[in-house]
Amino acid sequence: MSTELERQQRPVEVTEGELEALIGDRALARDDHLNAPGFVVRPDDVQAVLTDLKEQAGFDHLSCLTAQQYEDRYESIYHMKKYADPTQEVSIVVPTSIDDPVSQSAEPVFRTADWHEREAFDLVGIDYEGHPDPRRILLPETWQGHPLSLDYDQEKPQIVTLSEHANPIQPDHHDAESDTMFLNIGPHHPATHGVLHVKTVLDGETVVDIDPDIGYLHRCEEQMCQQGTYRHQIMPYPDRWDYVSAGLLNEWAYARAAEDLADIEVPEYAQIIRTMGAELCRIASHMLALGTFALDVYGDFTAVFQYAFRDREVVQDILEDLTGQRLMFNYFRLGGVAWDLPEPREEFIAKTRDFLDELPAKVDEYNDLITGNEIFQVRCTNTGVLEPETAKDYGCTGPVARGSGVDYDLRRDDPYGYYENLDWDVITKDGCDNYARVLCRMQEVEESAKIIEQCLDLLEDWPEDDRTVQANVPRTLKPDADAEIYRAVEGAKGELGIYIRSDGTDKPARFKIRSPCYHNLSALEEMCEGEYIPDLIASLGSLDIVLGEVDR
Repeated sequence: MSTELERQQRPVEVTEGELEALIGDRALARDDHLNAPGFVVRPDDVQAVLTDLKEQAGFDHLSCLTAQQYEDRYESIYHMKKYADPTQEVSIVVPTSIDDPVSQSAEPVFRTADWHEREAFDLVGIDYEGHPDPRRILLPETWQGHPLSLDYDQEKPQIVTLSEHANPIQPDHHDAESDTMFLNIGPHHPATHGVLHVKTVLDGETVVDIDPDIGYLHRCEEQMCQQGTYRHQIMPYPDRWDYVSAGLLNEWAYARAAEDLADIEVPEYAQIIRTMGAELCRIASHMLALGTFALDVYGDFTAVFQYAFRDREVVQDILEDLTGQRLMFNYFRLGGVAWDLPEPREEFIAKTRDFLDELPAKVDEYNDLITGNEIFQVRCTNTGVLEPETAKDYGCTGPVARGSGVDYDLRRDDPYGYYENLDWDVITKDGCDNYARVLCRMQEVEESAKIIEQCLDLLEDWPEDDRTVQANVPRTLKPDADAEIYRAVEGAKGELGIYIRSDGTDKPARFKIRSPCYHNLSALEEMCEGEYIPDLIASLGSLDIVLGEVDR
């Protein structure tokens, strides 16, 4: 969905020739990916090249960093976009030698590179010179080796530095040279939305420093996808990333990347079903976010939390009718969906319409219970402030970015599925605080309902002879060797992207997941410094993270 005015307001496209001139002789070679021009640069030119692309060409969104090892080199790929127009993309490829895998850090240019490069070091083994905090991020500091490096020995025993039976948590003590207090929040605490450990330093009651400690739920999802075939074995895994309600949105992220990689055209009818199912998942996800957030900020388990789960259950019933599963849907297929609407289809459509008809009154009820509540307003207004440029610097997307006035939504800005043919609006708020993020999600539920209603109208009137749910896809897919692609969709939490590199076989050589929760969580420190512990809990809840997607 893009109006002519919106198209005219997009930034002027930078041509490949202009990119070549901008990078100049710093480009050692070209390494084009299927969706973006690629330039190979020296490890010591990273900051200069990224700075020029950001400041002179407008590439202000470091969307993803993919690190990998080949037989003769290590490689970091910086996937760059524009918040104003994500269809403009460029990839900066940075090779380093096997003997000395050291590359210049991009963190001074893009703050989001902090966590990106820590993960690349942790799992692959690339050192980033000038990085402000070069620690592991998913694995313990005592871990020996890098699991995605080619010489990693899985049989090697790991060394634990703690003495046997010792308590790893330091007892309470007073440091005469410090007036601050160290406080552990999580990992086993309901307010951390999963197994998240937030190391917090307090000065009196004020937060002066926090360090989100992740990795407790790392499940090797990328590696499992690398061991599965494109056609059949990968699709069940995406449901398990953001596992609470967003399964079809996750499946679409993989489907979009793999379909573009294999040049598969999805039938129009199947695109409509995908769009409807994805928006049902978005509503279910936002309902869960609303209920748990209300629980976080004023402990209201009986009213808002239960009401939100009541409405989410109705959506889950509809999705179960459609897919046959309640959470782990496995409904998308490369080239379409597994099957058509359930029979009798009139009953399914009527059931879905009944939910949409009742939704406005339920949203009004939430507004009465939440947005007009004085306690809720005090806890959320002007807390967890995330300024627009800071949100961009951390790679934030979804309601977290749109709640800070960043008008960025891939459904509109990088159209896929059937979205550009439908009438709906992107919701943005200028509050930049916890309150704005909650309002953004609540109003997005109403926009999702508009999309579903239009999809139902189309599906109801679609000629029976033209209801093609799947393209004719070969049983075995083997994309060209060394073909590379990065594609993303607008998940419930933001930009959910997939990078795939093919080696000519029926399995990916590299499969990288760009998690919106991972990026949004990295901004928590910016949101909480100078505030109080209750504000930290509210800010964390407003990010709506799922640790299964953060850790992957």
